[in-house]
Amino acid sequence: MSISALETNYIHWLGSVKDEIRRSQIKAAVSVNSELIMLYWNLGRQITEMQKSTNWGDKFIEQLSHDLLQEFPTMKGLSVRNLQTCRKFYLFYNQNIFFTKQPVSQKPCCVQKEFAKQPVSEIQTPDNQHVLALNNEQAIGKQVVSQFDVNIFGIPWGHHILIMQRCKDIDTAIFYIRQTIQNNWSRSVLEYHIESKLIEHQGNSTNNFKLTLPAPQSDLANEILKSHYNFDFLNMSKRVRESELETALVNNITDFLLALGQGFAYMGRQFLLRVGQKDYRTDLLFYHTKLRCYIVIELKTKEFEPEFVGKLSFYTSAINKLVKNEQDNPTIGVLLCKSKDDFEVEIALQDINKPIGVSTYNYTTLPENMRPALEAFKQLQTELNKKAQK
Repeated sequence: MSISALETNYIHWLGSVKDEIRRSQIKAAVSVNSELIMLYWNLGRQITEMQKSTNWGDKFIEQLSHDLLQEFPTMKGLSVRNLQTCRKFYLFYNQNIFFTKQPVSQKPCCVQKEFAKQPVSEIQTPDNQHVLALNNEQAIGKQVVSQFDVNIFGIPWGHHILIMQRCKDIDTAIFYIRQTIQNNWSRSVLEYHIESKLIEHQGNSTNNFKLTLPAPQSDLANEILKSHYNFDFLNMSKRVRESELETALVNNITDFLLALGQGFAYMGRQFLLRVGQKDYRTDLLFYHTKLRCYIVIELKTKEFEPEFVGKLSFYTSAINKLVKNEQDNPTIGVLLCKSKDDFEVEIALQDINKPIGVSTYNYTTLPENMRPALEAFKQLQTELNKKAQK
């Protein structure tokens, strides 16, 4: 790329970019991730502004990458591809749109203001502290974006790239940024939740929590439970018994816990409850570290039926009486059915005084003729693992 006609302007601007990178390197010792993401933001902003104010095309990014790598040869993130991604990052969160529709979570991700209302230097973090961008007023200049209720600089760059690739709008992106920060998700966990469409299911289970739990607890319980669970790590036939489904979930407990979400601690299956002279057993018992309560999960391999609620209510009462201690919050029951009619569920729950939620699930279905081959493969794999451990 020839820049002879623009040499003075370019060299002056290149010098300011180099200075900014040096400042970022110093600050990075204190806050590596946030400073790096803010640096990428500012690089994207400045590249966009330079392309708008000059006749430089995309080719100049190649020249910029070459010059920066000469000055900072050991620094990652200065490749042509990453500089182009920085530009996309900046443009993605500066879409000139109005946020008139609430996200599925029913919680506004963005303040409903039109584009270009708040400087980046005033973006609020979750603890209401201002995020100061690099070079403050000089670096930010005229840049303005909508105010978000989450620190967009608070997750790693790889997470941002994944979110930009998979999310079509800012509301969805902010939802997954917030969840990543709150739950400390790795990139692979974030990818799983995006693919399973968490935003469509979280906080939308059919339940009676508002009627049976105090406000803080009911809101948190509603937020944690999903309307639908994706057990695509299971490969089973359509005609499966509840005991087989239970066994498969327990055998894949790591994936099962990932599907349930943050905070679930597995306590056991077929948990024994001695009530009077009779023994009862719950399907699955969990303890939730944020809700601070036991959660009983009952599995049904068919459509919801009202009588399912009565049995689950009995189990929650038994756990409260026999297992729960004074420090624990009231036990919650969760019914997982193959399908349900929401209105029917609401009618079934309206007079139940125990907190119960009803959700659906799916898993990967195999044809009947393939199931024996799968079982044989699993058995062979188990034998090989045993030999490897000897």
